[in-house]
Amino acid sequence: MRILLTGHQGYLGGVMAPVLSGAGHEVVGLDSGLFADCVLGPVPADPAGHAVDLRDVTPDLLTGIDAVAHLAALSNDPLGSLSPRLTYEINHHASVRLARLAREAGVRRFVYASTCSVYGASGGDDLVNEDAPLRPVTPYAESKVRVEDDLAELADGDFTPVFMRNATAFGFSPRLRADIVLNNLVGHAVLTGEVRVLSDGTPWRPLVHAEDIAVAFLRAIEAPREAVHARAFNVGTERNNVTVAEIAKEVVAAVPGAELLITGETGSDPRSYRVDFARVRAALPGYEAAWTVRAGADELVAAYRTYGLTRAGFERRYTRLTRLADRQAARTIDAELRP
Repeated sequence: MRILLTGHQGYLGGVMAPVLSGAGHEVVGLDSGLFADCVLGPVPADPAGHAVDLRDVTPDLLTGIDAVAHLAALSNDPLGSLSPRLTYEINHHASVRLARLAREAGVRRFVYASTCSVYGASGGDDLVNEDAPLRPVTPYAESKVRVEDDLAELADGDFTPVFMRNATAFGFSPRLRADIVLNNLVGHAVLTGEVRVLSDGTPWRPLVHAEDIAVAFLRAIEAPREAVHARAFNVGTERNNVTVAEIAKEVVAAVPGAELLITGETGSDPRSYRVDFARVRAALPGYEAAWTVRAGADELVAAYRTYGLTRAGFERRYTRLTRLADRQAARTIDAELRP
């Protein structure tokens, strides 16, 4: 198939592009390049693509496309909260517009990167499945709920949207992010010898490796229509339902000599949920998220040391908020996040 991969120069896109092409598909990228230079290690070989902002996609870019893997977004809660207006403009409105253009162009499969954050305030001891009430607590998570609702209305006999509610991602990517929990804690441990948790460590988080997300997208693109049509899937594994304190302990184990400090200075976090992943395994036979938290921590330690992670890179280039602030200060992008 010919697959349009939006956000191919982002954290997940840098892992997903070779997974899709390795399965024999032709990958066409689409990315505005906001984080294209956030590279640690060798520069990845990007697929051919379009240097286009998601808000500016034109119908001709969907011509000849069989499936869309839609990752592009302002991605994480702090970034979304900084500018809710831009979050809804890009994450919600531009995503739905892309889906409409795709349907009009005859694209048959539209696989959308949603998030387990839509369950944000679930709490409790029960595992939440895809039928659980959605309780988003941030503009980022709310934008994802709105897109799911709007894409469901576009579903018809020819156009199949699929909603992949990814757990919190972790793991190495050639275009690194250091502002997601495991990647962040490992970076601090390698650079400072401390694993510092600012919350009380009690919130639950479901985690999933970037490669496991990529494989799930591949399977959802290739699956029979009846297995995935207009359905939501939690992407991850129950064994990676862990508390923040447990994540921190795995990092200490991966970085001998590192000291664990749970400060509790930010108090408890309302985003706490444990997730059931049975549906994705049932609908996509053979799919199983393979990476454990410990294996991901070991991978990150090795990559950070091999490629020479620096304090400046960790705190600025690989952190979404500071990277955008630095680019705005340098006037390479404007207040609307355009070049």
